[in-house]
Amino acid sequence: MPLNLSIVTQEKELLSEEVESITVMTTSGEITLLPSHVPLMTKLADTELIYRIKGQSKGIAISGGFLNMEPNNKVVVLADAATRSEDINEAKAEEARQRAYTATQNEKLSRTQIQLAEGELRKAILELKVARRRKTSL
Repeated sequence: MPLNLSIVTQEKELLSEEVESITVMTTSGEITLLPSHVPLMTKLADTELIYRIKGQSKGIAISGGFLNMEPNNKVVVLADAATRSEDINEAKAEEARQRAYTATQNEKLSRTQIQLAEGELRKAILELKVARRRKTSL
């Protein structure tokens, strides 16, 4: 009996798959979900969600959001942003990291602009981590 995983962002449903397991970092620590896991709702940290399908691990960079495990083996992730590891362009992520880092150092920006830049910096660092892990596991 597989888990039915759906990952949804504001823009689209990124994934809808039957999977064997899900491992993800929550704000309380790392969890692994298997079929028949107790229902739960938890807040996600900026993390790589790793799921297994047909014995193979796949990853998705998740920037904030919530995970809901329902009693019928349905898992729904509502993410602020999500990118499949194979869709991450490492060079573009590195450019985004550099731009965001530079913006966080700009004393002329407002507090809100700096906070937005810090969020972009965290997202770029996460995408780089996920892309590099995928590259080393190939």
